[in-house]
Amino acid sequence: MAQCQEVVFNKPKVELHVHLDGAIRVQTILDVAKRRGIHLPANTKEEMTQIIILEEPATLTEFLGKFATYMHVVAGDREAIKRIAYEFVEDKAKEGVIYVEVRYSPHFLANTKVDPIPWDQEEGDLSPDEVVRLVNEGLSDGELAFNIKASDRLHLYVTDFLNVLRISDFGWSMDIVELCKKYRLEGVVAMDLAGDESLNCEANPGHRKAYEEAVRCGIHRTVHAGEVGPPSVVKEAVEVLKAERVGHGYRTLEDQVLYKNLLAQNMHFEVCPISSKLTGACEPDFTQHPAIRFRNDKANYSLNTDDPLIFNSSLHLDYSTAHTYMGFTEEEFKRLNICSAQSSFLPEEEKKDLVRTLHEAYGMIKSTAF
Repeated sequence: MAQCQEVVFNKPKVELHVHLDGAIRVQTILDVAKRRGIHLPANTKEEMTQIIILEEPATLTEFLGKFATYMHVVAGDREAIKRIAYEFVEDKAKEGVIYVEVRYSPHFLANTKVDPIPWDQEEGDLSPDEVVRLVNEGLSDGELAFNIKASDRLHLYVTDFLNVLRISDFGWSMDIVELCKKYRLEGVVAMDLAGDESLNCEANPGHRKAYEEAVRCGIHRTVHAGEVGPPSVVKEAVEVLKAERVGHGYRTLEDQVLYKNLLAQNMHFEVCPISSKLTGACEPDFTQHPAIRFRNDKANYSLNTDDPLIFNSSLHLDYSTAHTYMGFTEEEFKRLNICSAQSSFLPEEEKKDLVRTLHEAYGMIKSTAF
């Protein structure tokens, strides 16, 4: 697809749904492969990019298969994991993001050897616990290195949270909860569930138990739901797993009772326009995108990149797409970013500071209300 990188909203932004393992630089993949002596199907950035990216709408399964083209390069490598976290912060700073929540699977980055991993690589000596520490170090170093200018000197805040796949039945879900507990004061703010939405909690009760423990311990929760699965998956995410936000959630609109209930609850939808087209989650015609309904109903939602490496995209592209094809205005961009800040998983005082920063940067009347 054409990659129009026009900057239509050159003001501070908040991003809540982006995967670290889907936001790696192609050059970094090439560099790490060379250092580790790993053979790749291409040797140049341009050729490797064409192998990794999706250019036309595909299925979610085809999209997930793209990770197999490069994840074996960085998985299990300490230097690479810290590097991709650091570079992620730099890339977000360049996009004008002042607060971002990045998610990843510690088990995948550790290269824990089990069937769901779709690449052929020997299991290394890196534990999921050490992955979290390495990612946190990379994010922290990046946070210190990259500040951005707006109306004042605004700091780029980065928090991360951990996600597990629905297909996992290896104790990973509870592992994630324990890691969230351990690192909750060191940047980890929440947990996430992703993958095949046809696998509900009855198919894997371990996820339900993990989310129950997360609720008990006050760990924040989001769930991928209603991306390609039916509204019942969204209903389960909210009512059974007690999700505080919904990843994507487009199919919620197929159940108007559920949708109206979630609007009344001020449920936050993590919308990813470019992603939704290329994974086949939504119709390729952006003028019919569910985000338009969310906007018209003044819903609580955000705009996000999801996996910019695989979609060959940036946050600027998602915003320009919303502007060009969906009629989004600067005022709506301001509103959705304030909604995003209010729905972030920051501690309350830091959340209020973030909202205040956006109000000031947007030239809005200062308000003590929250």
